[in-house]
Amino acid sequence: MSFWKKYRKLHIGLAVDLAVLGLYLALRQNRQLMNSFADHVTTPLKAALGRLCALTSLSIMEILYALAAVGAVAYTVWSVIAVVKARGHRGRRVYSALLGAADGILTVYVLFCLMWGVNYWTDSFQDRSGITAQPVAAEDLKNVTAYFAERLSETANTVPRDENGVYAVPKEQILSESRSVYGGVTELFPFLEFPDTGVKAVRCSRIMSVMGFTGVYFACVGESNVNVDSPACLLPSTIAHELAHQRGVAWEQECNFLGVLASVTSGMPDYIYSGWLLGFIHLGNALYETDPEAYWAIRGTLPAAVEADLRDNSVYWDQFRDNVVEKVSDTVYDAALKSYGDANGMKSYSMVVELLVAYYKNLV
Repeated sequence: MSFWKKYRKLHIGLAVDLAVLGLYLALRQNRQLMNSFADHVTTPLKAALGRLCALTSLSIMEILYALAAVGAVAYTVWSVIAVVKARGHRGRRVYSALLGAADGILTVYVLFCLMWGVNYWTDSFQDRSGITAQPVAAEDLKNVTAYFAERLSETANTVPRDENGVYAVPKEQILSESRSVYGGVTELFPFLEFPDTGVKAVRCSRIMSVMGFTGVYFACVGESNVNVDSPACLLPSTIAHELAHQRGVAWEQECNFLGVLASVTSGMPDYIYSGWLLGFIHLGNALYETDPEAYWAIRGTLPAAVEADLRDNSVYWDQFRDNVVEKVSDTVYDAALKSYGDANGMKSYSMVVELLVAYYKNLV
């Protein structure tokens, strides 16, 4: 049997993957085509899959990742055993094992490109809303940060708190309210209308924390997943961020902006406070880098309740900082974002400041 015929299926599979990937890379800069593909193929498909996933409270993403991990280990063990037993033609066994692995990994990547990467090449939220990120003037940044601090002070006591003064809205309540969070923002931007199916709590949320994730939108099944181990104060705005992805918004900068805007216009106190808090954290970080004195002056106006939440959030995430898993996860995720078309990679999360200032500077 010839070498080609022996591994014919693997070679064909790899060739098909490469052809589809090449076609996607060649056509993705055609905005009209990408818009049409997203509107008529991937978005309806993800919505349908999301409705199916919503029939169970279990995270389908979590189940698939667990199966993939078990499958990867099993495939590795099987391949090693096969190579050891293949006396006289171990080279071919190694080749077939590597070819199978490459084919599987490439198939998954192509699937993600078609189901999610396409959205990086469609009309963005900025294109459709008219709100565009702009260079931030120092005075505008200071004024908007102060505005968010004022809103935080006003809303800090509208949510339940524990004996330490920390945000204590039950996470089950936050999750149950998730389908209503976009009610206010869709009145401002009707194109964000979408049949929300809610979000899923990840049972292995501690692993997400180790990796540095608060939420994940799993496009292959149209399912939003959130970390429920991290402090509750930012859970509502994290949910709003992931539900922006569900609406086809790909760019992290825009999803963070919508996480804030959807939360503060939701009409629900727990979401409103969380939205102002998320926005203040991003704005405050940017202000601290350029004008630490102004930052501390504004920070000094915050009530004890807000300080308790900021401290609680920092203490929680400090225990996971600079671990090897997080560094590897950040590197892989940054590369994935860039491969989809986001040249800023993970830096795009903090670039939300440009959108927040552009939108709120005229409201101050």
